[in-house]
Amino acid sequence: MILLAVAITLGRLSNSGADFYVSPNGLDSSSGSRSRPFHSLDRAREAVRDFRRDHTNLTSPVVVHVQKGVLEQDHAFSLAPEDSGTVNSPTIYRGERATISGGKEIRGFQVDSHGWWTVTLPEVRDRKWSFDQLFVNGKRRYRPRFPKAGYYNITEAVAPSASAKGHGYDRFGFRAGDIDKGWHNLNDVELLCFHTWDMSRMRIGSVDDVTHTVTTTGPTGYDADWANFPKGNRYIVENVREALSSPGEWYLDQKSGELTYIPLPGEKLAVTTIVAPKADRLIDIKGDTAGRKFVEYVRFENLDFAYSNWILPKQGRFFPQAEVDLSAAVRAVGWRNGGMSGCNVRSVGEYALELGAGCRKLSITNSNFTDIGAGGVKIGETGLVEDENNAAGEVIVHNCVIAHAGRLHPAAIGVWIGQSAHNEISNNEIFDLYYTGVSIGWTWGYSKSQAHDDLIANNHIHDIGQGVLSDMGGIYTLGIEPGTKIIGNRIHDIDSFSYGGWGIYPDEGSSHELIENNVVYRTKSGGFHQHYGEDNTVRNNIFAFARDAQIIRTRAEDHLSFTFEHNIVFWKDAPLLGSNWSGNNYKLDGNLYWRIDGKPVDFAGMSLEAWRKKGQDLHSSIADPMFANPSKGDFRLNPNSMAFTLGFKPFDQSKAGLVGRTFKLDPTVPAAFPVQKAP
Repeated sequence: MILLAVAITLGRLSNSGADFYVSPNGLDSSSGSRSRPFHSLDRAREAVRDFRRDHTNLTSPVVVHVQKGVLEQDHAFSLAPEDSGTVNSPTIYRGERATISGGKEIRGFQVDSHGWWTVTLPEVRDRKWSFDQLFVNGKRRYRPRFPKAGYYNITEAVAPSASAKGHGYDRFGFRAGDIDKGWHNLNDVELLCFHTWDMSRMRIGSVDDVTHTVTTTGPTGYDADWANFPKGNRYIVENVREALSSPGEWYLDQKSGELTYIPLPGEKLAVTTIVAPKADRLIDIKGDTAGRKFVEYVRFENLDFAYSNWILPKQGRFFPQAEVDLSAAVRAVGWRNGGMSGCNVRSVGEYALELGAGCRKLSITNSNFTDIGAGGVKIGETGLVEDENNAAGEVIVHNCVIAHAGRLHPAAIGVWIGQSAHNEISNNEIFDLYYTGVSIGWTWGYSKSQAHDDLIANNHIHDIGQGVLSDMGGIYTLGIEPGTKIIGNRIHDIDSFSYGGWGIYPDEGSSHELIENNVVYRTKSGGFHQHYGEDNTVRNNIFAFARDAQIIRTRAEDHLSFTFEHNIVFWKDAPLLGSNWSGNNYKLDGNLYWRIDGKPVDFAGMSLEAWRKKGQDLHSSIADPMFANPSKGDFRLNPNSMAFTLGFKPFDQSKAGLVGRTFKLDPTVPAAFPVQKAP
């Protein structure tokens, strides 16, 4: 206890709280004071444990200050129940312009005759380290691909091999020349195979140059049409040394350990920092949910978390939806009454933040999750939780940025909520994803669901899908969700590859939801689409400029699908109502419709008069709502708009998005996948 005694002498240590310090230039044998900081978070954690053991009834926080610089760690910093604070004395890990890095800066590059930078990494050559990501001056760089632009297409569907039969798909036909069995380190070459709403990432096992068939090292794992390799599906071949040719590309030879990077114009070796990730995880919070021993009253403030690793398994990988089998750079189980504020999680290989079993009463605020291999924030689990006290819930994600996601795994979600209730996702900006912005629920159909009473409010969700995947929404829901409210969101520019670029998308079984005061515009397939569900209320929204149809209903059922009232629907062309409007188990009324190309408005092929004979839209009108500047996304209403006489209630459309924050991202951030619309 000698070090602790020194720390007590040097620091502010008493029953009123404590301060410890960590610095990249510190020593773990030091006292942990500001002038003699520790070197590692692990050492600071032990000091906090010792201090709390000797000081009870604390009335102020115990703070670990992480001083300016990059604190590299090759393993996750872990916290257990014994690292908890108290309601009167939380433990806070606070940054002072500090980065917690799971990466390793790579030095020793030489410039070859091409002007390319090369270095041999003994740890890679000796199979002690591998990485699939590289970051140059903090920005993600990509491995070489074929084709150099766009996609290849599968030429023939091929039956799975005998070993894969019943376990998914592992073979397909290719055009001669698109894949070459003579490529260097063939088994390290990856196939990025695009299905419908997901992508599999597989390794090449073998290539038959006679039949032009490629076989992967493992199957997709699911014997279903959404996991197969049919003719015409797109794919990319990545990590091909023979494709290495363009500035910004890099290649790691796993056998020799040689790393090659082609610098961008203007990059100078002497002033360039190149980092490869080493730690799979940066923070690991490990509560004991079975024993009801939680990590409580621990917070992270103003810290920058960067560079977590992810390696494609030897057998490849595929998951049916949302990439939720992946973990995160910051992972928690059994974390309560804590959270994160003013932090960044960036340049990571999986999700940024995972709040799993037993995580409750957490606030994630004013933080940025950017340049993410998968998605932003995961809350809850996929399976039903027997003891709902051990289910994740009561999580607030507020005033955060989630952007440039899906860089390795394009089917990942901005904010994913599984079997979890009483969460609030509010005033966030979510953009530049290849799949859904916010997804709630994980029960297909009308079976038991533990997702309910979730609030998705005042978020700005845009540039989703971008023509890469299909069957997505700005906001997507699944299952029975009483009390769930989707309110005041601004959703726009949702664009799928083929079908299914919807703004708000209640999918299978979505029921008892309130969808109100949202502005949804410039979507590919529709502003609102309900696949099937019961008794949802869609009220006082603006839906504009969908390209395929405006309002979509897919399945007719023997109960009320939804009530659609006091909404404004505004479009240029395409049908008003799309898909299936058979039966009469829906209620539309008090709406304002306006088609700006001057063509007649019909209702699933009916005139307004015939539609009203079905009892629909008895008090609705076809008239110009008199928006301020709809082509520029300004949907404020003229005071004389007929919308008001129909019961539409004005709401502040400017509230959606960041509150009191400005966030600027580099507009040169490259796309991870080419945008290509279905032919």
